[in-house]
Amino acid sequence: MTTIQDIADKMGISKSAVSKALNNAPDISENLRKQVLETAVALGYTKLRRYRNSVRKICVLIEKDNIQYEEPYHFAYDIIMGFRQLAEPQGFDVVIEPVDIQIQRNQPYDVYMLEHDYVGSFVIGFSLADPWLKDFENSCTPTVLYDNYITGNPSTAYVGIDNDEGMELAVSHLVRQGHQKIAYLSNSLGSQIIQIRYSAFFRSMRKHGLKASYDNAGCSCFLSECMEKHLPNFLKSGMTAIICSQDTIASAALVQCQQLGYRVPEDVSIVGFDDLPIAAYTSPPLTTIRQDRTELGKSGFFALSSLLNHVSISTFLLHAQLIERKSTARISEKQ
Repeated sequence: MTTIQDIADKMGISKSAVSKALNNAPDISENLRKQVLETAVALGYTKLRRYRNSVRKICVLIEKDNIQYEEPYHFAYDIIMGFRQLAEPQGFDVVIEPVDIQIQRNQPYDVYMLEHDYVGSFVIGFSLADPWLKDFENSCTPTVLYDNYITGNPSTAYVGIDNDEGMELAVSHLVRQGHQKIAYLSNSLGSQIIQIRYSAFFRSMRKHGLKASYDNAGCSCFLSECMEKHLPNFLKSGMTAIICSQDTIASAALVQCQQLGYRVPEDVSIVGFDDLPIAAYTSPPLTTIRQDRTELGKSGFFALSSLLNHVSISTFLLHAQLIERKSTARISEKQ
């Protein structure tokens, strides 16, 4: 195990200077403190520091530009609550840390964690463009990622639902209702989980012997393009059902179909994904694939606790669940 003396020897400074830098003493310059932190991380000091305090600090890292979390109707709110419900009774001090790309660019992930004395983290809302996603590949800090998967690093774990199972539930539900012309509407493929759902749609379509052309799928960074370009094209080409990668897209598709003169579900069935609170209150209420977000948060702590106890857990997936409401129906004779 790396010691403070090892860091001091490596840098050619006193042990007391290293200790002061690690503990944010006011008489240490910012430049020296940064050098000590970077050297400590390079030497693996985070592993020793993990058990340093009687109350261990862990954080929930939220990519604040990608996901909402502060209000009960926000997607990540219940995930955080579930995480805290298990972590805090076990004596962990849980800190919610909103970060953005600029923070990630300014400081490497392990250095950030050491500076704030966090022994581990639960990471929510990161996209493939976030700088720290690359850092996670070699990080020594126990890290659990929601909806992102890092291969080859025993210090990281992945928590989510089984999205292949979820997409199969959606496609099977529509097939049982007689639908064969099924389209897929998605936001941009800039996140790992959206890519997984995209691929799962085609696998499930092929499994049921249905046409799985890329013409059946529309993806865009902009919701307006999904509604004004892809959705009308699907409707004109005779699609009788549309699966959406997220409930927000499905909700917008419901409204847009009605504005274009199509009835939901009589003319077209729509399925969402996630079961956000809004799903039960759309008109008609939205059939969707549920993620139990409270249980996902609890699973995040379970995985992080395993990593902290040197159990190199890799993937922890919860079952998906089909929530059938009124936005889907059996295909009519005229279709």
